[in-house]
Amino acid sequence: MTRNKVKRSELLMPAGSLERLKVGVLYGADAVYLGTPDMSLRTKSKFSLEDVKEGIKFAHEHGVRVYLTLNLFTHNKDIPKIDAYIETLRDIKPDGIIIADPGVFAYVQERVPEFNLHISTQANVCSWITVDFWKKQGAELVVLAREVTFSELEEIRERCPDVKLETFVHGAMCMTYSGRCLLSNFMAERGANQGNCANSCRWQYKVQLRLNDGSLKELKLSEENMELFEFVLEEGHRPGDLMPIEEDSRGSYILNSKDMCMMPKLDDYLRIGVDSLKIEGRNKSPYYMAVVAGAYRNAIDDYYKDPEGWNPKTYMRELETVGNRGYTFAFHDGRLKNYSHNYENTKTMASWEYAGIIREVNDNGFVIEVKNRLMEGEVLEFLSPITRQNVLLRMYEFDVTGFSEPQKVVHAAPKKFLRIPFALFGHENIEDLKKNFPPFSIIRRETSLTEEEWQRIKLDRLSQKIELGEASEEKYPQRVEKLRETISEEIMERRSKTSRFGVEGCCGKGCNGCLMFWNDQQYEKARGLLAKKKHGELLERDMRDKG
Repeated sequence: MTRNKVKRSELLMPAGSLERLKVGVLYGADAVYLGTPDMSLRTKSKFSLEDVKEGIKFAHEHGVRVYLTLNLFTHNKDIPKIDAYIETLRDIKPDGIIIADPGVFAYVQERVPEFNLHISTQANVCSWITVDFWKKQGAELVVLAREVTFSELEEIRERCPDVKLETFVHGAMCMTYSGRCLLSNFMAERGANQGNCANSCRWQYKVQLRLNDGSLKELKLSEENMELFEFVLEEGHRPGDLMPIEEDSRGSYILNSKDMCMMPKLDDYLRIGVDSLKIEGRNKSPYYMAVVAGAYRNAIDDYYKDPEGWNPKTYMRELETVGNRGYTFAFHDGRLKNYSHNYENTKTMASWEYAGIIREVNDNGFVIEVKNRLMEGEVLEFLSPITRQNVLLRMYEFDVTGFSEPQKVVHAAPKKFLRIPFALFGHENIEDLKKNFPPFSIIRRETSLTEEEWQRIKLDRLSQKIELGEASEEKYPQRVEKLRETISEEIMERRSKTSRFGVEGCCGKGCNGCLMFWNDQQYEKARGLLAKKKHGELLERDMRDKG
């Protein structure tokens, strides 16, 4: 049985705080999910009850739905809290309640039958028969486990046309089965399945030798002995199937999964009519919220305008500007491959970072809360939640609240604010700036990376191409070896991709306020090219003809 009409898929964003909720709403979410610390498997949630009320009010004013999480697995001590939670639900009226525990589902359904109930990913739903079961219990929507392959998803959609389906398309992956992990409990006494995971799978691990007398010795590998043996894992029921344990001087990351990113496959999910496309990241920054929401918002809208001409590359380039561990399709095609894991480095990184957030827009300019160190000559990129045209501004000094004189360097600190007058935006319309960059708009800056980090990014990009069938697997070992060489050389000098900060050099994109671009003779032809484009759109290849 097929659906007679394919509805538009909703973009569902996480919200770990009221601020992140507002950013997600402004940058394109159709719905957001959130919860309070005690009942939502997120002990780091920043939501108070009053924040939840304000967040729902803000979202509804912008036409955005709000789903509250109640996906704890109950112990007897938790049951009295549920009654209090239900009374809260009656007051704040969310658009859906996310539940994992069957007992909680029945308990809530009996007491507030008017609410839409969603089945959490923690319920590990992996088949159409389980989806059908929850539909018969009265669930409006079922969140599928991350382990569901796309071919399984297609069959579930075909067999269960009358229940809403939600699937993850972006975010961190767990090395175990949908979060049912004991590592965090064992290593840090923090309950991974009670919302307090210590991310033990991301840690470095070293191989130690235990002698018969009980003492531990670190095994030192040298040029003389490293070719004599290899450490491998062998599982009891798979004799002869050996997994190497690779370790460098800093340790091993054999449990470290890359981040899920289904953007290159997003048209498949939209084509079959998945009701809700879920982004992971309730503990991520407002910058993450803005970039990821904006990229998926534009991708979804562009697909519905022109399905045949849709191409993911523009949106992927944007997703690469936010911190990640490398991207993978995870279980999309079935069995995980080694390209889904990052054995060399667990660090989250990108060549861009969070610079600030607009707190106020007045007649004179913007008031910005600083989120990272800024220095003279810095290029700030303002990300608009209203249009797709970002604005670039190069600054040589900073008007910081609490200082009588302009500053050459600004260090991030709580409640440190920077005033940016509209007069600095010499090539922009002031009314457009006020309209296109409301409070909670995000600002970013390019960051400098070490040679090791640049090599990690190149390896991540290659693995993406291999998963897409656009590059040969033979290139992968070569790129891994290149990364290992930079690790062993301990190259710590940092460099940026373009000249976007400091008083020397110019990135050639015509940033507002750039003294070199708008004054030097060598950029005369580039200025002519830019006059035909929007500021900041000058392409790298155009710069070859700059004068």
